[in-house]
Amino acid sequence: FDTEIYTFQSLYKYSNIGITCKPEADALKDLMNDSCKVIVINRHLTEQETANFKAANIYPKSIKIAEDAVAFVVNNDNIDTVLTVDELKQIIAGQDTLWKSQKEKKINVVFDNPNSANARYMKEKLLDGKELGKNCFAVQSNPEVINYVNKNKNALGVISVNWISDKNDSITRAFLKQVKVVGVASSKGEKPYKPYQAWIKTKDYSFCRDVYMINRQTTAGLGTGFVSFVAGQIGQRIILRAGLI
Repeated sequence: FDTEIYTFQSLYKYSNIGITCKPEADALKDLMNDSCKVIVINRHLTEQETANFKAANIYPKSIKIAEDAVAFVVNNDNIDTVLTVDELKQIIAGQDTLWKSQKEKKINVVFDNPNSANARYMKEKLLDGKELGKNCFAVQSNPEVINYVNKNKNALGVISVNWISDKNDSITRAFLKQVKVVGVASSKGEKPYKPYQAWIKTKDYSFCRDVYMINRQTTAGLGTGFVSFVAGQIGQRIILRAGLI
C-alpha cells in the first residue's frame, strides 16, 4: 500500500493520504469511530458490525481487491519444512508441540499480534473459533515474527504472505534469507504447496484468503477515489507485482 499511495499521489498531485498500520480489531474500531474513512482487512464486516454501522446511519461499501494467504516460516536449521493441515491444527491447538524430526524440541508458535487478522484467521480456520494453544504467543509485527524465528530454532512463525511474496523488494529478499517457508499438504501423502502466487490463484495452497477495502465514505471523495484506483487497472497491477492475486 505504500506503493499504491505513492502512485496515486503522483497521479493526483493535490491528494494527501495518511496511512496507519494496526491490528484488524483496532482498524475496525477506527472505522466505526470515524477516525478513518477506509480500512483494508481480510474479511467482510460481520452481521453485528453491519448492524452497528446501520444504527449510526452509515452504510459502508466493501470491495474485494486482492487474494493473499497466511504463510508459515521456520528457522533455517529446521528440517521440518512440510506440514499437513491436520498437523498444523494440532500444533496451533497446543496438542502436538514437538517437531517430527526433533522430538526434544517444543514448537513455539509466534503470531504478529494477538488482535491481528492472522490470529483470528487461524482460530476460525483450524479451531472453530476456540482459543490458541498455550504454546502460541504474539509479538508486535510480521517483521518481528521473522526475526524471532530466525533466532529460535524451535519456532513456527505465522505471517501474512505479502511480507515474503514480492521478490523485487529488497526487504522481502532479506527476510527470505532469514527463514524457510513451510510447504503445506492437505493431508498425508498429498503434494505440499507453498504460498506462491500460482498456488494462491488455483487454491492448491490451503490457507488462502481475500483482501477487502471497506469504505464508509459512500459519497464522492478521497476515500472513494482511492478505493476505485486500487481496484482499477493500475492498482491491480501493483498488487500483482507484489506477488498477490
